[in-house]
Amino acid sequence: MEYEPVIGLEVHAQLLTETKIFCACSTRFGANPNSQVCPICLGMPGVLPVLNEKALEFAVRAAIAANCEVSKRSRFARKNYFYPDLPKGYQISQYEEPLSKNGWLEIESNGSKKRIGITRIHLEEDAGKLVHENSKGMSYVDLNRAGVPLIEIVSEPDISTLDEAVAYMKKLRSILMYIGVCDGNMEEGSLRCDANVSVRLKGVKELGTKTEIKNVNSFKFIHKALEYEIDRHIMLLEDRKKVQQETRLFDSNRNLTFSMRSKEEAHDYRYFPDPDLLPVIIDDKWVEQIGKSLPELPDQRFERYIRDFEIPLYDAGVLTASRDVADYFEECLNYCNKPKSVSNWIMTEVLRELKSEEEIKSFNVTPKMLCELLNLIEDGTISGKIAKEVFGDMVINGKAANEIINEKGIKQISDLGEIEDIINDVIEKNPDQASRYKAGEEKLIGFFVGQVMKATQGKANPKIVNETLKRKLLEN
Repeated sequence: MEYEPVIGLEVHAQLLTETKIFCACSTRFGANPNSQVCPICLGMPGVLPVLNEKALEFAVRAAIAANCEVSKRSRFARKNYFYPDLPKGYQISQYEEPLSKNGWLEIESNGSKKRIGITRIHLEEDAGKLVHENSKGMSYVDLNRAGVPLIEIVSEPDISTLDEAVAYMKKLRSILMYIGVCDGNMEEGSLRCDANVSVRLKGVKELGTKTEIKNVNSFKFIHKALEYEIDRHIMLLEDRKKVQQETRLFDSNRNLTFSMRSKEEAHDYRYFPDPDLLPVIIDDKWVEQIGKSLPELPDQRFERYIRDFEIPLYDAGVLTASRDVADYFEECLNYCNKPKSVSNWIMTEVLRELKSEEEIKSFNVTPKMLCELLNLIEDGTISGKIAKEVFGDMVINGKAANEIINEKGIKQISDLGEIEDIINDVIEKNPDQASRYKAGEEKLIGFFVGQVMKATQGKANPKIVNETLKRKLLEN
């Protein structure tokens, strides 16, 4: 029997505000434990939360970018549950009246496009963090994250494959980073995902029993966690066993999921409107202003690159996946109007040197420096092979290409007379190979090219060498 998975993702994105959602505490990552807290985010009696307007603006930006309907009125609710990292005993979130709803994103997977529905995007505060490392059998509580502003993006169960799930996450991350509301750092927890998954027989409309996988924080882990869980569901069904509705965690060391809590143990959150926070009333003009302030989004940039720069679909996809990489590419074109050449170097040489796309903003080789290098290839000063050597030095020491070429004395030999003299000498020293070439062994051209490059220490212009060799070998 053939089964198909049904997947929905709940993505939590930390907003790039300097302060928390309901107080003035810093959101800076990596501070000493419990050093960025106050009576409000600690949930002390008698305190009153005040909504961070910048967090609201960022949430509206995300909603517009995800094609959602922004609600004129939304309301915060208390989500009640007890856990050591939740100081108030409830989390301030949104439930019956979310900030936005009915959105969508278009993804591309295995060459086909698909629209994934977004049920809602709403604001909420983060909880704290339990620390287990080096705790000698105890768990410590760090409340620096408590009150950090989040948006939760809830998709419809429209995702059908593992590749679609990863493509959706990548597209969502790219958009949030493009519009400047989230840094997308999955390792630091700025973007994490809860995945809901079930399986059903192909052709059956009724959904199977779902399980939820909590807090998955990388594209690789999303793929692995869903793959394991789908296989587990199918194995249970084929053994005529029931899939239990439960919440599970992913073990990235063993690439498997394990039970966290069952449906029977699931929390009754007892949502009710937060009495300390007024309803959020949003003016249409404000939403319109925010919409007009959004930058060109990845899909728009992708289409423009194909149309205006005539580069392949693959190149356009790589370059526009990150706003920083796309900005770098476009700045390069101010100095070197050769889109395909620039694209090739960014994809093969530049991105290989970066641990993450964001590092390109502080990369040693600026767009102007890269284009100076490419122009030196174009005018025959250096060969492509030498250019890669020079580029490696530029990455390390930040020097200009011309400076490195002069220091190393590796300027390409393009003088025809000088190259002809070297070729004549090589042919004279290898008469047997020259005779065989004239007799039809054309593959020997590689031997002669190698001898000339050896004689010039790789500095001879390869194009001139090839053209001149063919002519000289037939003359002699």
